[in-house]
Amino acid sequence: MFDATTILAYKGKNKAVIGGDGQVTFGNSVLKGNATKIRTLYNGKILAGFAGSTADAFNLFDMFEDFLVAKKGDILKSVVEFSKAWRKDKVLRRLEAMMIVLNNEHIFILTGNGDVVEPEDGEIASIGSGGNFAISAARALKKHASLDEVELVKESLHIAADLCIYTNHNIKTLTLDGDSK
Repeated sequence: MFDATTILAYKGKNKAVIGGDGQVTFGNSVLKGNATKIRTLYNGKILAGFAGSTADAFNLFDMFEDFLVAKKGDILKSVVEFSKAWRKDKVLRRLEAMMIVLNNEHIFILTGNGDVVEPEDGEIASIGSGGNFAISAARALKKHASLDEVELVKESLHIAADLCIYTNHNIKTLTLDGDSK
């Protein structure tokens, strides 16, 4: 459903990290290889990533940040209110889009259906066409390798790029240190 991206987020012991590839496709053609699909919100205290169209991403990022401001940075209250608003909006709820948002305490996957999903392990989440490849790699690397949070996200996304035709190796990451709240 979400061809053209892979976003992976990891809330580790020392850092919260989000990463994404840079590929933008249209049908079976690559339009751009160095897009940025992740950003910081709320004065650098929240990380967010998006799978879907670029124009929709900007609107949803701005909308979510408005909720963060209204809720004074409380990510839990913000995701609930944001999801209600996204679900109720007749235009926005039709978007084939997903978001991941996280800070050092929480990580959530959000959809236009009103879904607010906190991963079972509370640490790793992924979206996009290569999301299953990336999360599988991240879980294996977390269990069997000794990588820091940034290296784990980057390596997992590179593995996804080796497998998913809609994901490339132009990986970008954003990080929150463990003491940022």
